[in-house]
Amino acid sequence: MNDTLKNLGFVPFFAQQLHELSVMQSRLGRVISVQRSVIAVTCADQHRKVELSVKLQQAEPIDRPTVGDWVILDEALSRVERVLERKSLFKRIGSGNTTQFQLIAANIDVVFIVTSCNEEFNESRLERYLALCSEAGAMPVIVLSKTDLAGDISNYIQRARSVQAGVAVEQINALDARTLDDVKGWIDNSATIALLGSSGVGKSTLLNALAEHSLAATGGIREHDKKGRHTTTHRELYRLASGGLIIDVPGMRELRVADVGQALSHVFEDIEGLSSHCQFSDCKHINEPGCAVLAAIEDGKIDRRRLNSFHKLLRENEFANASLAEKRAKDRSFGKLIKGVKLHKQKTGRQ
Repeated sequence: MNDTLKNLGFVPFFAQQLHELSVMQSRLGRVISVQRSVIAVTCADQHRKVELSVKLQQAEPIDRPTVGDWVILDEALSRVERVLERKSLFKRIGSGNTTQFQLIAANIDVVFIVTSCNEEFNESRLERYLALCSEAGAMPVIVLSKTDLAGDISNYIQRARSVQAGVAVEQINALDARTLDDVKGWIDNSATIALLGSSGVGKSTLLNALAEHSLAATGGIREHDKKGRHTTTHRELYRLASGGLIIDVPGMRELRVADVGQALSHVFEDIEGLSSHCQFSDCKHINEPGCAVLAAIEDGKIDRRRLNSFHKLLRENEFANASLAEKRAKDRSFGKLIKGVKLHKQKTGRQ
């Protein structure tokens, strides 16, 4: 395996999916950006803009390449023919009324969930991000930014640690390189990192600090509500000079989840653990008698906000899964209809 592939995060998980050395040396590439129909791929030390094969163009969105994917190109190196199996995948339900998955990034090892030490800090939002990380199969690290503006940050650290047992929490001032050492410790030479968080929390500033030069535009926050302005407009994979790769994900106003049932059990391990002590095995922790979770809230062991967040994500997940199942059923019915019409035409000799 050549150094170029190693530097792009190529590890044995992907190598075992290839059967020809020539493919690995010449036709293998990693997607560094996707903007509408234009896909940028790094392949054999060159950046190429490529198209999708007809098969991938007709595939479901979740099967098409996204940033971070490893792909095999055709012999002309102009089209993506195949997407290698992913070791992790970040996705959400698209905004608006859609029930389609929108891919965020693939093959991420560590996610820096960036949140600033001001009014933007929100435990329920962090729990949503952590559920996405768990479902995707990536290691989450909560990064508290703008610590220089917060004074005493001990309260923010305590609140951040409360959202999931054992979650790592780091504190930075991205404008002070001396505060970045602990964050850099999570980035090894073959690791791919994603920066996730709301607009204006300092993701682009952190990206530039880790890269040690300007890769992305930066912006401030609105003083009246401490909410950020969008600075990152698309997802792009960057190689860090010190080793490792990083993706700055644009801030998303709407981050709907689906297929995160097991992830919720992980993020809300305290609630799930108490559930086994409830009087009823199907307890919803709303107003049932003998509910161990509600008792823990009364005793001050669990915050009511946390249970509300759990219920909200659970409802959202169930609704999204039902919508996806309904869409899949309709697609199957439509496919059977089209197949039946074609078969009828063949039998009757009609064109």
